[in-house]
Amino acid sequence: MSGYRGRSDNLTGRPARPYDVRPDEIEGAVRETLSRQVAVARPLSADPAGQAIRRGNRIRRRRTAAGLSLAAIATVLVSTGMAQLGQDSGREGSPIVVIGDPDPSARPIPTATVPAPLPSPGMSADLLVGGTLISADGKRLELPSVGPAESARPLPAGGGLLVVGAQTTAGRSLWVTQDDGLVQVLLAGAGGIVVAPDGRQVAWRDGTDLVVAGVIGTQLIGSARTPVPAGAEPVRFVGDSVLVRLDPDAPGHALWRPGAGQLTPDGGRHTLNVYGTLPDGRLVGQVATGEPGDTCLAVLDPTPALKTVGTGCGPELSTDGAGGISPDGRWLLVNGRAGKADRSLLVDLRRLGPALSALPAGPPVTGAVAWTTGSAASYVDGAGQLVRVDVDQVRAGKPAEPSPVADLRPGDRPILVTGS
Repeated sequence: MSGYRGRSDNLTGRPARPYDVRPDEIEGAVRETLSRQVAVARPLSADPAGQAIRRGNRIRRRRTAAGLSLAAIATVLVSTGMAQLGQDSGREGSPIVVIGDPDPSARPIPTATVPAPLPSPGMSADLLVGGTLISADGKRLELPSVGPAESARPLPAGGGLLVVGAQTTAGRSLWVTQDDGLVQVLLAGAGGIVVAPDGRQVAWRDGTDLVVAGVIGTQLIGSARTPVPAGAEPVRFVGDSVLVRLDPDAPGHALWRPGAGQLTPDGGRHTLNVYGTLPDGRLVGQVATGEPGDTCLAVLDPTPALKTVGTGCGPELSTDGAGGISPDGRWLLVNGRAGKADRSLLVDLRRLGPALSALPAGPPVTGAVAWTTGSAASYVDGAGQLVRVDVDQVRAGKPAEPSPVADLRPGDRPILVTGS
């Protein structure tokens, strides 16, 4: 080992790189290295922004699905629109229902209301003929969803009609028609239906109960009910009370005041028919006398219980109940006999007394009587023709003659709109 020449270190005689670097150069190099490392994007183990976006998309998809489900449910409920009015009466069969507002997009397009031939010269009342409403000036509006009708009255706020359907095996219906052609069913499967003179209330028979409700817009609200005897039917409104005929085959009426308890048939036992209301609130009706088949006209005080306060006998009156009183309370059109013929009779109620007289006014009345003024009335006769009565002409000995209704189809029966 003595011949070996060792080296004190492994450095070569000359350094591979210079070591004479100044401190400021080292500091600059370190800064550059760190800045390059910061500039390089490093993958993150978690992406908060991406997670938030994905979570928002999931929430948006869930909300969209829920909204579509709710919209589908709402569409089914609105298109069906059926809600039972009042509590269950316990009767069997289909319930009386109120139909809600249908989808406006399903409304029929109304027929253009162009002038058409008048149903009768000088007619001053609207007519419902089949599914067509014919106004007094001859304009027509098609209402194809309206079935056979029995009576019609304007809506309280105007713009349409309340139409009571004719009796069928399924009961009666109540429609509301609007001037844009929309037809809506308010009641279905009801018994007798009557509408108040101002169109703000409706009463009907529902099984063993009598029901009354208010008319707001195109809906029935605030129903009240009371049990009634078998066979009893509502006849008309007397103020806020409902006049009820207790037995269709026997005399007897009673008033029901909703909210005042049950029906109490404690008066009107001899009343056969009621024709209307006088301006002072009293009624004019037909009462039975002690003689078989003999009847008289009577003025009835509805409070407390249809008390007879005056009678007029003489004319031979029909018991069919058809008739109507003029707005001023002076004239009554009623069916009876003149000589040996069945006729409508004009009675001056101001001369009601033991020797009451009546003038033949035209053919017998069927359906409602529409008094358009205090001296002019219209009605439909048994042949479906329109009869226009002028009081002055009848008093001069000229009874009214019927006129055919234009374009009347077989099976259609004209219905006068009363209260218009």
